[in-house]
Amino acid sequence: MMFFAAVPHISVKADEVFSIAGWPITNANLVGLLGLIVLAWLMFRTRAAVLGKKKANFATRLTVWCFEGLYSTVGQVIPSKKWTRRVAPLVITMFFFIAAQYWLGLLPVVGPVMVGHTPLFRGQNADLNMTFALAAVTIVMAQVYAARELGFVGNLKRYFVNPLRDPIMSFVGILEIVAEFSRLLSLSFRLFGNVLAGEILIAMIAYLTQVAMPAVLQPFYLFELFIGGIQAYIFFMLSTVFISLGLTHHGGDEEKDTHSSTSTSSDANLVAEGAK
Repeated sequence: MMFFAAVPHISVKADEVFSIAGWPITNANLVGLLGLIVLAWLMFRTRAAVLGKKKANFATRLTVWCFEGLYSTVGQVIPSKKWTRRVAPLVITMFFFIAAQYWLGLLPVVGPVMVGHTPLFRGQNADLNMTFALAAVTIVMAQVYAARELGFVGNLKRYFVNPLRDPIMSFVGILEIVAEFSRLLSLSFRLFGNVLAGEILIAMIAYLTQVAMPAVLQPFYLFELFIGGIQAYIFFMLSTVFISLGLTHHGGDEEKDTHSSTSTSSDANLVAEGAK
């Protein structure tokens, strides 16, 4: 039985609505699927507009503007053009996905529409499973990119150093392993906490105002729309920085080696000139 809840339903975890072949489908999955469909349509529509097959509109122009700005930001964080082209598709996709899911979670039907005692819809970003999965993708791909740049063994040397030869760097390597796990947790819990707090805020304001709800909620909805873009950008930026750490580490070593080689060559030239 479906109805609108008189009292806001607040739950930290996503609730199962039904199951398919024993696989649970939660209320967050329903909004997530809708978000994927809308986002895929927007991307294909934007592509058609860029290629001149369809007329550009506000949504497609805004998408292109966002993409160009985000791509430029990736290029500023990762100076290598080669790695900018490789990393940008991943982190920019995350930005659009998170923003779309955040904004869909603000729809009036998300929360109040109930099936029994369970909300039918819940924001996908308000599901810790999703935010943890996004963070895991970032951390795993950071390791993949670092291994491709440094080599598998070279990437391992960032974390595992012979303690007998260099005890300080060995301890630093352990700290780096701890840091990777802390990045995973911070990425997932930060996004989840902010999204859940926003949904609870909207639900409580709607419940407390009731009669005046349509007028009172407008500023809060505008604020949450702004916050959704900010949260997506923060996740995008942190993901880019975390991925760049492995690449800039290699770049730093490379510059050090180049500087050392140049210095050695200059010293050799001076010695040769002195001998003459």
